[in-house]
Amino acid sequence: MSWCDRRTLLAGLVLLPACGFRPVYGPGGGAEALQGAIAFPEPEGRSGYLLQRRLEERFGRASLPRYRMIPEITLDEEDLGTTSTGSTTRYRILGEVDWRLEEIATGETVLTRRVESFTGYSATGSNVATLAAERDALERLMVALADRIVDQLLLFATP
Repeated sequence: MSWCDRRTLLAGLVLLPACGFRPVYGPGGGAEALQGAIAFPEPEGRSGYLLQRRLEERFGRASLPRYRMIPEITLDEEDLGTTSTGSTTRYRILGEVDWRLEEIATGETVLTRRVESFTGYSATGSNVATLAAERDALERLMVALADRIVDQLLLFATP
């Protein structure tokens, strides 16, 4: 890195707070305001449980919630690879979550969004291996969807 590039980088770092930049995870950031403030309904099925578990990992379990999140999960599985005999060797799971955030005190919907993602798994092993791969793919998908929801919530909560 040349000296000129270093000066530009340092000047940018000095000027960044002046433009109103505030770290989301820093003191007074959006993450702090949502920590322990979101209640989740009883999860429906394994996918609902996995989504809620990841969201609670990121925001913590609500003790005195200010908001309630209502997620609606839609999953679709499609064949990706087949052999010449017609056996499917790879699957893709498409997932989307339509979610809304309600203020508990008023019942007013504060935010409504949708997140989408996909993942795949191989079905070339035994039945047990294929089932394990499918369960792992569902877990990876729910983590990805939950992380996207967290990103949207942090953007909403940033002052």
